[in-house]
Amino acid sequence: MKNTHINYIEFYAKDLNEIKQFYSKAFGWDFTDYGPTYTAFANSGLDGGFEKTDEEIVNGALVVLYHENLEEIQAQIIESGGKISVEVFSFPGGRRFHFTDPSGNELAVWSDK
Repeated sequence: MKNTHINYIEFYAKDLNEIKQFYSKAFGWDFTDYGPTYTAFANSGLDGGFEKTDEEIVNGALVVLYHENLEEIQAQIIESGGKISVEVFSFPGGRRFHFTDPSGNELAVWSDK
């Protein structure tokens, strides 16, 4: 590990089972539960976790994932229960879209293809 590099990221989730099913099915992530209110994820490119909350989830880090085929991963996200929040758009160097997971966390996926 290197100093000052992002090493871990945390999100909130309303339902840990639902959130685990979504990320496992959509992206193949693995999970380890640490009690009834926390689950850690791995095999995502960056380790992190979800903490259960009953509070409204507002704001958070926008995590940007990479996928070489935006149409393929967008369909997989929708099939897994995610919702597209920003349609695919172009920017210098690539394209991306945003989606929300079942707990309302917004993430993005970009591609240079």
